[in-house]
Amino acid sequence: MEEDGADAVVVDPDALAEATDVGVRFPNGTDALDGVSLRLRPAELVAVVGPSGCGKSTLLRVLAGLLAPTRGGVRTARGAVGIVFQQPTLLAWRTVVANVTLPLELAGVRSGEATARALAQLARVGLGDVARVFPIELSGGMRMRAALARALVTEPQLLLLDEPFASVDELTRERLGEDVVALRATQQFAALLVTHSVSEAVFLADRVLVMSPRPGRLVGEVAVPFGRTRDAALRASPVFAKITGEIDERLRRAPA
Repeated sequence: MEEDGADAVVVDPDALAEATDVGVRFPNGTDALDGVSLRLRPAELVAVVGPSGCGKSTLLRVLAGLLAPTRGGVRTARGAVGIVFQQPTLLAWRTVVANVTLPLELAGVRSGEATARALAQLARVGLGDVARVFPIELSGGMRMRAALARALVTEPQLLLLDEPFASVDELTRERLGEDVVALRATQQFAALLVTHSVSEAVFLADRVLVMSPRPGRLVGEVAVPFGRTRDAALRASPVFAKITGEIDERLRRAPA
């Protein structure tokens, strides 16, 4: 999938997603983004944090090809891109496995193969035993795992996560984050995560980008030095606390 705005500049042909000097102005005159440039490399997870209304989700929608930038250029790698939104948006009249097969059906994959791939992906997210039930029978965390399975069943190179765990309780949120760590280790996708939670960003990301209040600009970047293997104990470590504190301070100092 590729979206090219005016004056697109491709800096890194190996990047899976790239934004160059992106600006977004809505029809009502609101400037949501101003001069945002970023690059996402293969197998890298980048988190974007910032105050409410700063344009984080707008940036993700631009990278997903769901919204055209007013200015600047956007490029995403050709091939499957998975998206997980804040709500799981499962179809109530389809079973869990039928929800997960949907992207494969739309891609023309044969029914038997689509079902087999969906069942395998559900097993990876711990839902193999509820594949034949309907979404209403699942907890909030289980529904979000089903949404993750649906996004990953096409084996995308790039996963876009728009505050995907904001609607669940804190313990479930942490466990879902641990699921993403495990899935990324086995499926080798790159991801862009938009989140309000600094601790979630630090636990999941290789880099954390800090945005200013609207119009959103990138005003800071913090490298996260934990490698790809992470567990719950990491959250209690002094270095974790130090990095989250640094990002919190950058958010407080972000210029309006």
